[in-house]
Amino acid sequence: MPSETSRTSESGETSGTASESDETSKSGETSGATSKSGEIGGGGAAGRDRVLRAGRLGTAGLLFSVLAASAPLTVVAGVMPTAFAETGVVGQPLLFLALGAVLLLFSAGYAEMSRPVHHAGALYASMARGLGPTVGAAASWVALVAYSALQAGIYGLLGFEVSGLLDTHLRVVIDWWVPALLTVALVGGLGRLKTGLNAKVLGVLLVAEVALVVVFDGAALAHPAADRLSLHAFNPHALRRGSLGIALCLCAAAFTGFEQAPVYAEETRRPRVVVRRVMFLAVSFVTLLFAFSSWALTIAAGPRDIVDSAQKQGSGLLFALADRNLGATFTDVLHVVFATGMFAALLSLHNVVARYAFAMGRERLLPAGFGRTNADSGAPAAGSLLQTAVSVALVAVFAVTDRGQPGDPTAPVTRMFTCLAGVGALGVVLLMAAVSLAVIVHFVRGGAARAQAWRLLAAGASGTVLLGIAAYTVEQFPALVGAGPGDTLIRLLPGVVAVALLVGLARGLVLRAGRPEAPAGAGRGPGARAGAGSGPEAHGGTGPGPEAHGGTGPGPAERAGTVPGHEVPSQWRGSNDEL
Repeated sequence: MPSETSRTSESGETSGTASESDETSKSGETSGATSKSGEIGGGGAAGRDRVLRAGRLGTAGLLFSVLAASAPLTVVAGVMPTAFAETGVVGQPLLFLALGAVLLLFSAGYAEMSRPVHHAGALYASMARGLGPTVGAAASWVALVAYSALQAGIYGLLGFEVSGLLDTHLRVVIDWWVPALLTVALVGGLGRLKTGLNAKVLGVLLVAEVALVVVFDGAALAHPAADRLSLHAFNPHALRRGSLGIALCLCAAAFTGFEQAPVYAEETRRPRVVVRRVMFLAVSFVTLLFAFSSWALTIAAGPRDIVDSAQKQGSGLLFALADRNLGATFTDVLHVVFATGMFAALLSLHNVVARYAFAMGRERLLPAGFGRTNADSGAPAAGSLLQTAVSVALVAVFAVTDRGQPGDPTAPVTRMFTCLAGVGALGVVLLMAAVSLAVIVHFVRGGAARAQAWRLLAAGASGTVLLGIAAYTVEQFPALVGAGPGDTLIRLLPGVVAVALLVGLARGLVLRAGRPEAPAGAGRGPGARAGAGSGPEAHGGTGPGPEAHGGTGPGPAERAGTVPGHEVPSQWRGSNDEL
């Protein structure tokens, strides 16, 4: 359709808006029918268990699911005091604002890449579209390992916190791994339920922790340590003292979660509109909350004393300041909500890992059994079970090697949480840097460099920063996780990401050697099928649709499932706009 292509090339953003409006209208009309039927296109059980149920999440549900993974209270109580203590950098608020701006630039390209294909393995799907399916296959394993490590690390911290609460209030002394394993079982059970129900649970827990953070911030500003409000933390000079690079890495890890919005696109109403909206809302909200809360900590402790206070009190800094300004009762509630906030993050991350495993099973990057959903709830049951098993194994390893007494944080916090969270954050940052490159390649190869010039610049800028953060994280990993001179194994932990990359690459190459058409579907979403490997996208191209020329929506042929080489099975036809 030359006329459509040329019109899209000339209008650029205008055609994207028109496509979005058309998409919104069509999705609104069809989502109800799809949701009620619980399947896509009425193709029967064979089609139902290969796709996630559409129409389960709206803007609020998706936003709750994404923000819960960021664990706001965990960041304020754990990451911020650690950053102050380990780096001596008082200007954390500036770092959060700067990183927020970088991630907004990243989101501009990432959201656009995610719109044409709604895919439960969003990060690796974007890389497959831009850099080719074999690279996407390699990235899928990195994502699976990174998010699994993030989740498993939080189990250690939660287990330690719950065991401490039981000891303090009930005089019950248990090892940290007991509540950790119980939480694994509870999260695994919830992970098999409907996405909408999980979103409601996450919403309640998220609102509770954000509310307490805001109350603490207000009290800090009402009772400043120096009897006056100081903006010193926003002064660029506050970044001159201390280890700025390490502080930047720690603050970057705090943002993990917002990039998960496209993972739920297959289950979201009007995904082309809602997913992008939620991604920008999540980045903006987290940026402002973290910048404001880190400033409130400096006000509550005093800009000159915040580093010393953090070094002396560690992760107890927030609770000590809350006790001074708001009393013991509020502090007790804060401890409980700290634990429930971590539970929300665990459930959110569990759902993400389960969906990555589901997407990989559907595309044969994992055994095909993982690519099926629960007949009743529509949740990726096999992926959920896989993540539960991995979490049990990791908790067991750290429990068996724990030589401390109950109440000793070495194994669950210093080792398990810090090391695994560090590996997970490194993997996610690397993936985001690679996605930035994929965005550039995708639009340049599709002939849309001029129409998408600002997105290419945004992707280049954000990718450069993210790659720099990842490189510095690898170099300074021992310092970031507090490893000693004799901790050789911990120093080698970043190699886990490299091993995952090699395993994924090998899997992609094996699939290509055994069935040359098999990797072509990697990253293509539920409409792809084996044998649909002749189109340009199967080889890392961008295809002839309007989005390749600066627009955002598929052409009429693609919407009908008739793009050459991209045929859509009959059970999925008629609902591409909604998915």
